[in-house]
Amino acid sequence: MTQQTFSFQAEVARLLHIVTHSLYSDKEIFLRELISNASDACDRLRYAALTEPALLAEAPQLEITIGIDKPGRKLTLGDNGIGMNREELIGNLGTIARSGTATFLEELPKDANGAVSLIGQFGVGFYSAFMVADKVEVTSRKAGEPQGWRWTSDGSGNFAIDEAEDLPRGTTITLHLRQGEDEFLEPERIRRIVKKYSDHIAVPIKRAGRGEGETLNMASALWSRPKSEISAAQYNEFYRHVAHTLSDPWLTIHHKAEGRLEYALLLFVPSEPPYDLFHPDRKHQVKLYVHRVFVTDQCEGLVPPYLRFLRGVVDSEDLPLAVSREMLQHNPVVTRIRHALARRVLGELEKEAKDDPAAYAKFWENFGSVLKEGICEDSENRAALLKLARFRSTHSDDLVSLDDYVGRMKEGQAAIYTITGEDLGTLAKSPQIEGFRARGIEVLLLADPVDVFWLDMCPDYDGKPFKSATRGAADLAEIKAPKADKPEAEAPIPENQIGTLIALLKQNLGDAVKNVRVSDRLTDSAVCLIADDGDLDMHLARLLQKNRQIERSDRRILEINANHALIRRLAEEATKPGAAARLQDAALLLLDQARIIEGEPVVDPVAFARRLSTVMARGVGG
Repeated sequence: MTQQTFSFQAEVARLLHIVTHSLYSDKEIFLRELISNASDACDRLRYAALTEPALLAEAPQLEITIGIDKPGRKLTLGDNGIGMNREELIGNLGTIARSGTATFLEELPKDANGAVSLIGQFGVGFYSAFMVADKVEVTSRKAGEPQGWRWTSDGSGNFAIDEAEDLPRGTTITLHLRQGEDEFLEPERIRRIVKKYSDHIAVPIKRAGRGEGETLNMASALWSRPKSEISAAQYNEFYRHVAHTLSDPWLTIHHKAEGRLEYALLLFVPSEPPYDLFHPDRKHQVKLYVHRVFVTDQCEGLVPPYLRFLRGVVDSEDLPLAVSREMLQHNPVVTRIRHALARRVLGELEKEAKDDPAAYAKFWENFGSVLKEGICEDSENRAALLKLARFRSTHSDDLVSLDDYVGRMKEGQAAIYTITGEDLGTLAKSPQIEGFRARGIEVLLLADPVDVFWLDMCPDYDGKPFKSATRGAADLAEIKAPKADKPEAEAPIPENQIGTLIALLKQNLGDAVKNVRVSDRLTDSAVCLIADDGDLDMHLARLLQKNRQIERSDRRILEINANHALIRRLAEEATKPGAAARLQDAALLLLDQARIIEGEPVVDPVAFARRLSTVMARGVGG
């Protein structure tokens, strides 16, 4: 077959332009990325050979080789792993087929160097080779296939594919180094890079050519070594390998279980959220090994979705090596490991929360909204997750735990009060919590989308029920707050006036509201809307209506502030002759005002504008 030329996918071309023009300070990471890919290729062959032993027969000992050609200014990196055929070379090296491409590319224009640091995390670390090379050649023959192939590109927009004869199994990448990159032709420099970034790789990394046979790494599974023999630097580098990042982990969890269930886990919590944390598929990136043999990184049952930010490996001694990926999804051993893994991780997080609250607060800002998914999904660990949860509240600007909240509850306070919405700033100024603030009663401000769902799954914490500040009666009179916390009130409106006003408001608003009543929760605002006991939380109802899961939300209760100047004036007018007609516009404006405060659209904007103009022109009692 004659050589064929292809154009890079537009996203790849854009990525390569950024990589080749980046003044990135740690260019040496290209070697880490290529070694990581070579290690993966060896892992995948080892797994495939479990069912097809002949695939390994040609070269049973898996290894990675690095060769240096100073006169030719070439650096080569080879492996005798699974290899690639023509279609895979085109698919793997010419396109970005992985889901989330658009999200990834949104990050690229912001920071060129930052984009380079992301390419490994996205699974396309191969392109980092173009940071140091002006031409890259890849030769590969897939295990079990006779024909080999050659892929070449200068990274400018095209790549070529042609046949290559007499290739060994696996893949060899040849980098034609740019001028000024001579450091990567020095054996000692390569040796230091391998030791720094890839010492943990379980496949031997050897020198080719001069110095042939020298093994540059320890070539043993890091998680199988005793913790006392592993340095923080080694842990950090292994994390960078599995997470494809340049940062250090926030937390390292290394544990070996022995007894009825034997497994080792080496897990990391990232210091920053991965770019795909909120991707709809919610897949984790923890690799499963069996007896140090890589099996899959797609075992859905291994890690709960709410812990999908974890990176690392789990190595089981109890699973059979020949188990299929499909059978793993419902394997009882995997299920038991999953439960044990979740308990271990949550236990470590609890220790961190106790030992370093400030660092834990940073973790919670990064991953708290994901952990709260577990409160909905994992009934077994719900209590532990609630204990780990942190919230914004009306008490202070700092995050608070539920234990903090319960410890500050007022005498006579029976419930943990919450308010849900889409924006913390808006929630903090919500009329529904004015009375709580005035009495010094703390309210949790819940602005994560998941909050309305986990609240429905958790009736209480420590025997204290969760209660929405926007649903049902506030019952604040039952709570004994300090005198300084109590709002000062003017002389009450005469009962006949307030009673008549409520009757007129009900008459004018009709079916638009469920009820009208005097509020115990308002201190500054004139009105607010409240969901009745037994009705859906107002924020949840809006979400469900927005997503067309319900046709319309329940009718609300309109609460009025009997101490507000506007309500007092309306109450005076309510007892005068002809008040019903005169107060019709005012009644509808009060309802529109309450809806606007809730972030809801006015039902009839034209009528709203007319009523507002009329009332402003004549005055309330005109």
